[in-house]
Order: sequence, then structure tokens, then C-alpha cells
Amino acid sequence: MGTQEPLTDCLPAFGRHHGYPPRYGWLRKVHLALQDDPGTLRRPDATVILGVGSSMIPAMRFWSQAFGLASPSPARGHVPTARGQWLLDDEHGADPFLEEPASLYLLHWWLLSAAPCHVPSWRYLFGHSGLRSNSRKLLQAEITRTAHRAGWKTPTPSAVASDITCLVSMYAPGAPDQPRERVEDALFNPFRSLHMLTSGPAPNDFGDRTHTVTLDRTAGQSCPAAILAYASLDYAARLAGPGPGTITVSRLASDSAGPGRLLLTDAPGLLRALRSMSARHEGFAVTESAAGEDLLAYSAPPSTIAENILAGAFPQARGSQ
Repeated sequence: MGTQEPLTDCLPAFGRHHGYPPRYGWLRKVHLALQDDPGTLRRPDATVILGVGSSMIPAMRFWSQAFGLASPSPARGHVPTARGQWLLDDEHGADPFLEEPASLYLLHWWLLSAAPCHVPSWRYLFGHSGLRSNSRKLLQAEITRTAHRAGWKTPTPSAVASDITCLVSMYAPGAPDQPRERVEDALFNPFRSLHMLTSGPAPNDFGDRTHTVTLDRTAGQSCPAAILAYASLDYAARLAGPGPGTITVSRLASDSAGPGRLLLTDAPGLLRALRSMSARHEGFAVTESAAGEDLLAYSAPPSTIAENILAGAFPQARGSQ
């Protein structure tokens, strides 16, 4: 997974968010509506049920699927997934109102690590871009070039530009796309509180007048240890399968689809999280290889350990995600 061509585990689609980043309350609204009626999203009165404009309905459907919280059902429309029930159930959900910062980091991980990933532009920026700052013109060119390398039909410039604008609106506080932004506008986009991204005027050396998109590669220092450990074990399960095994911490930190790059943390940050969580949960530990490399070693299925870590982080939740 760490050496494969960029974006080959993503869907070859751009702009499916219809220009809207996921707004506060959307995921819960869709979840509750689909519990009552799986056909809600295709009903003519969906705007009344969900309390949004008609142009937002496709975006709400897209984000619920992209986070893995709902899935299409040919006979019924869309249904909540086990993950959606685990997180958003009103009575026993881990965090139905997404009030805990851990929930946003978890959703971010689910979004970018999904196989297939529904947001290739997001995956490229967080996982593959070699630059801390990109002008939008450069980022658009790199995403288009990478899509071509993956064997996809070349995306239209407007679709990739829409992705970049949506991505910035989702993560960057005070984004220049919203020059008259009000306090309530910022509250629409909960992922801005993670401070993963900024956007501002491009310096002269970029050679164009578009704004820069800058990742804060230290933002993961604020990610709860439980989420970093969960993501590390989740990634290990995808790489090596369900049985016991090991994975180097350096690989967790550097792989393009690993927790280090997608959650914006480094090897020391992952080490601290893994050591902290291994003191509270059985089945895994940080060890050292014969060559002196730090290893995440697990004696039980890594997916099971990962679920146990989430259960400890969200004790109010019942069941499995």
C-alpha cells in the first residue's frame, strides 16, 4: 500500500460534493432520516425532512457515503452502516452530535483511508503531495497529472478546482474563499477546528496569483492518542491481514495511506500514542527489531484491538464500528 501508484485505491471521481463541505449536523440528520426511511434521500420532500436546500441533498448523500456512515441499497435507497450506528445512534452512539474532537479526527481518518477513497484530491494533498505549501494552480496540475498516471479519464479543470475550493472551505479557518465570513459560517464546517490546513496569498516564487494551500504537518500533535493508535492498528490490519504481526513505526509514519501522513503526525508522535495506549490495552506493544527499529507488535487481530481502543475512548457507545 505504501509503494503503489498514487490514487489507485480511490474512486476516479471529482466534484461529487457539489461544492459543499460536510456541515455541522448533516451526518446526524441523514443518519436519523435513513433510520426512519431508507428512501429519504430520493423523496421529493427530502428538503423538508432534512431542513436544507435542494442543492444540498446530493452533497449530504455523498458525505454520508464517503465517511462510510451510509451505504446504497438497490432495493431500499440508502441504509446506515454499522459504523454509522456506532457513532451516531441517538441512544447508544459514541458521539451523535460530534461534540468530541476525537470524533472529527476519527471521521477524517475514515474519509481519507477508505478503500475506495471517495475524495482523491484530499488523498493526494494529505498523502502524496511532497510540498508543505502548494499554490492552487500547482495543486490542480499535480492532481490532474496524478489522475492521468492512475489511468483515469482526465478530470475537467473545473471539477478539480471545485475539489480544492471545497477542501479549503472544509479545513482552513478564515479561508479566502469566504472573504465576508461570519462567525456562524465558521461553525458550519466543524473540521476547521482541527487546524490542519491554512490558505493565504501566494508568495512571488509560485509564479501565479492564486492562494496557497498549506498543510500543518504538526497538527496531529493535537490528535488524541486513542485515535492515533486506532488508526495505526487499522492500517496494520489492512496491510498484513487479521492475524498477529508487526509493522515498523517508520512505515506507519511515512506510508502515503498511513496514519502519519493522513493524520499529520510523525514517528515520535505515533510512538508516544502507541506506548500510552499499550499501557491501557492488551494485545499490542512497541518493541524493537534486531536492527534497532521501533515496531508496533500485536498478538491479537489488530482490528479487534483497534475496536477495543475506540470502546475505551467512547465508553458510552455500544456495539462495534
